[in-house]
Amino acid sequence: MSSCPTRHQMVSQLSFSAILSPERTIAVHSQTLAESVRRASESHLRHGARLVMAQGTLETISSVLAEAFPDETFPLLADMIDLASRYQEVSGHQGLRVRLEKVTTDSCRKFHVDCVGLRLLRAYVGPGVEWTTDGGLNIHQPPEGAVVFLKGKHFPGWSEATSVRHRSPRLSALPLEKRYRLLLTIDEAGMCGASMDAPVMIAT
Repeated sequence: MSSCPTRHQMVSQLSFSAILSPERTIAVHSQTLAESVRRASESHLRHGARLVMAQGTLETISSVLAEAFPDETFPLLADMIDLASRYQEVSGHQGLRVRLEKVTTDSCRKFHVDCVGLRLLRAYVGPGVEWTTDGGLNIHQPPEGAVVFLKGKHFPGWSEATSVRHRSPRLSALPLEKRYRLLLTIDEAGMCGASMDAPVMIAT
């Protein structure tokens, strides 16, 4: 018997909202990438822009990003827009910032907490974000393709005492042919100094 896509979407939506519980600071949802999304992600890594970022309403983001994704990478864009919609439902934000970046170097190597409210991360290719609750004594990492929600310092009721700190994985420790990531980040619009006057940015 085949599963019902609508039921699957409702279940995912309910599980995504778990991050709103006061006792949660991180929520990890292990999701296997659809084969079409995996192929599209690999194609984007080979031929797509190094950085694609758009902000505004969900409709604006869908419209402005369409031109940056050719047919062979459209399943990737469709997944990004779907996750942006889920993020919007969970966070309640109408203005969003969606960022897709090829990462090939070590960055953000210190454990930290972002100056945002709520952040969604998904590594389509490569290792996911690392996090710790005990200063680095125990380090955790989600499987490739997992959807991760992280509360930042601007989330209502955020507490230093219960915070989860995270960092980027160390790519330089991997074999040369695996030193890359394709990372999706979704936040509220205007976060991290992003100018509201630039609704879209594409860097080759």
